[in-house]
Amino acid sequence: MSLLEQIGLRALRRMDPEAAHGMALKALNAGLGPKAGPVTSTRLRTICAGLDLPNPVGLAAGFDKNAEALAPLSRAGFGFLEVGAATPRPQPGNAKPRLFRLTEDSAAINRFGFNNDGMEAICSRLAKRPPAMTIGLNLGANKDSADRAADFATVLRHCAAHVDFATVNVSSPNTEKLRDLQGKAALAALLDGVTEARGDTPCPIFLKIAPDLTETELAEIAEVATEAKIDGIIATNTTLSREGLQSTHKAETGGLSGVPLFEKSTRVLARLAMLTDLPLIGVGGISSAEDAYTKIKAGACAVQLYTAMVYHGISLAGDIARGLDQLLQRDGFATIADAVGTEKARWT
Repeated sequence: MSLLEQIGLRALRRMDPEAAHGMALKALNAGLGPKAGPVTSTRLRTICAGLDLPNPVGLAAGFDKNAEALAPLSRAGFGFLEVGAATPRPQPGNAKPRLFRLTEDSAAINRFGFNNDGMEAICSRLAKRPPAMTIGLNLGANKDSADRAADFATVLRHCAAHVDFATVNVSSPNTEKLRDLQGKAALAALLDGVTEARGDTPCPIFLKIAPDLTETELAEIAEVATEAKIDGIIATNTTLSREGLQSTHKAETGGLSGVPLFEKSTRVLARLAMLTDLPLIGVGGISSAEDAYTKIKAGACAVQLYTAMVYHGISLAGDIARGLDQLLQRDGFATIADAVGTEKARWT
């Protein structure tokens, strides 16, 4: 991390968290972020669910909700980006304050509620995207929708031509009853509608799941996802658990992300790797190359991060990718693919 980035992070951490988030996006668009582009090597280059990635380190949805910083983010070291969530109509989300730093826990709690500019505005920005970067869109549903399942298909139908993959997000805890769509029957119907909305576009579809699922629920999701012939699963979204937290903000409602989520999300990931052959993307608590490597060995063909950048800066993506390259070399793996799932039994 450069001295300038250290100074910037200290300044941002003195601000309200949501205001700091907006300032970080402005700083990126002002040219203050890394500019080297994706970190890559023969070991790091990989294919995940048909996506040809220079490295397996992705940006998780939620950082660039409205696709406002695609160009600078494409130069920040990531192998791929996910923006959104996008809903059919713009919506303000939940009342503020709705984002909280848990500094003692290297974590965050958010209850944003899918605040976004809506699919039309987001799609217009995606139409001007950097062509060389793999970019996906997180699909959401409007809070007041009469048919939330249909909302996911509506967004994909509108935006599919401008994205490389799409994620069905039924696992956010911040829209009432949204997680009910993870039930077997509801999920099967929803995924059928989304895959139909994809049409002839070569757009892989991922399902993003919660970490707070029972063993039975997880098995049902793996079964439905396989039968629906989607392209992969993202494990996991934020958790409702507050176990072991130290911060004064630990009682805030919303989804918990960051270091405390690492073990729980990794166990869900490894269990999924036992239940299905679908490609998996590991998310939750990654803040180092070792963390990313653990997710890969637990079954992930790629990983995503977000909260750790609050504490370690945007340069973390490139640092993790370079560190992964060294870990693969140390352990004698010629490629990322060779390491995928080699230690999944450790986590189940």
